[in-house]
Amino acid sequence: MRVLVTAGPTRERLDPVRFLSNDSSGRMGFALAEAAARAGHRVTLVAGPVELPTPAGVRRIDVESCLEMLAACRKAFRNADLLVMAAAVADWRPARVLPGKWRAKDGGARRTSLALVRTPDILATLAARKGRRIVCGFALETGAGERRARAKLARKGLDAIVLNDAAVLRSARTRVQLFGRDGSRAEFAGPKLRVARDLVRALEQLARR
Repeated sequence: MRVLVTAGPTRERLDPVRFLSNDSSGRMGFALAEAAARAGHRVTLVAGPVELPTPAGVRRIDVESCLEMLAACRKAFRNADLLVMAAAVADWRPARVLPGKWRAKDGGARRTSLALVRTPDILATLAARKGRRIVCGFALETGAGERRARAKLARKGLDAIVLNDAAVLRSARTRVQLFGRDGSRAEFAGPKLRVARDLVRALEQLARR
């Protein structure tokens, strides 16, 4: 298959030296890209700002912001059979990117406010145009995880979703649950590359149905 994987966080710029982001290391997405390539698939990896080596046999596209990731994914998805959206994309970005360093404190202010706007939902945007292609999302939840993951699966029209929690951030190991739109459920745990291999095999089976 032609597999598109996203990985890592995005950075949403406030000014030339500050940005909004999150703690995603990108390791799970990179492990998925490596596992898919080792399984014989043609893999494109769209990566946010992380310092990880490119897996052998993987075509890598580096991006920074949500808008950059959306543009890269739209283009790569045209020729993909499977999308695995493992990136932790920011939900919000500053409404205005300042051309110079933000100096709110220089006026003596003790408080300030920052206007934010929603970023595009890359997963929902691509899933809406997937046709017969397979789309798998990720859900990192800190409470009511299974209920929220299943709701996201249905709301975004996905074929599968991977549920994990904040304990996996920047860890070499993970524990995930995979939910399919057919009601199936599987659980995998261990080093991220081993879990990635399990997930790739499960998604291969899903694609053959």
